Amino acid sequence: MSSIKIECVVKERYRIGESPVWEEKAGVLVYVDVTGQKVCHWNPSTNKIKSVSLEKTVGSVGLRKSGGYVVATGNTFATLNWEDQSITPLAQVDEDKPNIRFNDGKVDPEGRFLAGTMSQEIRPAVVERNQGSLFTLYPDHSVVKHFDMVDISNGLDWSLDHKTLFYIDSLSYAVDALDYDVKTGKSWNRRHVYELQPDEKIPDGMCIDAEGKLWVACYNGGRVIRIDPETGKVIQTVKLPVDKTTSCCFGGKDYTDMYVTSASDGMDKEWEARQPQSGGIFKITGLGVKGIPQNEFAG
Repeated sequence: MSSIKIECVVKERYRIGESPVWEEKAGVLVYVDVTGQKVCHWNPSTNKIKSVSLEKTVGSVGLRKSGGYVVATGNTFATLNWEDQSITPLAQVDEDKPNIRFNDGKVDPEGRFLAGTMSQEIRPAVVERNQGSLFTLYPDHSVVKHFDMVDISNGLDWSLDHKTLFYIDSLSYAVDALDYDVKTGKSWNRRHVYELQPDEKIPDGMCIDAEGKLWVACYNGGRVIRIDPETGKVIQTVKLPVDKTTSCCFGGKDYTDMYVTSASDGMDKEWEARQPQSGGIFKITGLGVKGIPQNEFAG
């Protein structure tokens, strides 16, 4: 087993760093700052950061087959042209709920973009309950709702055979699985596969590795945990030097590096002094496991 190394590679202090995606073609890490209203690129070979500012919160970003990105911003699904920084709205959700915003999202194996909503936060991780839903944006820009009564819609990914959708509603303190029909994008039979322990705090973003195990970033828990969804057990815990770990993805050459985003919103001066790297992005190497390439939105 190689030894695990953790380093803070992006030292910007994002308010809520989230939704990391490795863009293999460009060799960059793409991610968002939710409340900072930005979509960002970090290039590990040059250590340069580029960002595009949006007019509203941006919950998540996905790669797009035809170039640029798909984003979930405010209550709108949109595309982002990186070259001219233009945003093209595709569809709105829950227009009768003015207090709703998109949160985490991910592209499925057939090129659809799934993203969920939540109420605007009263304080970090404090929300009006049951206001969120999970939606799919199809390549033809139609939108379907999977279910509602969600508190904080969060991490998503698919099993390696694409038959299971894994999903997190943060305030259920659990990781769920749903049966998934990848041909139609429909989901059903939602159930818990793992319930977090008290010291693991709040489940946030999530990704799957090449062995079919799930990695979950634990908000306020300062760690990522590796879960076997078959047995419902934690098989590995990696602790980070910041409490507000928000999401994770694999990237780099051969997808052997893990990138973990974090947040700085809601920290007092003493907490900030104790964890000065909060809001930065961390790279974990030596995990001995790889990730898989990200899907691309087909619309």
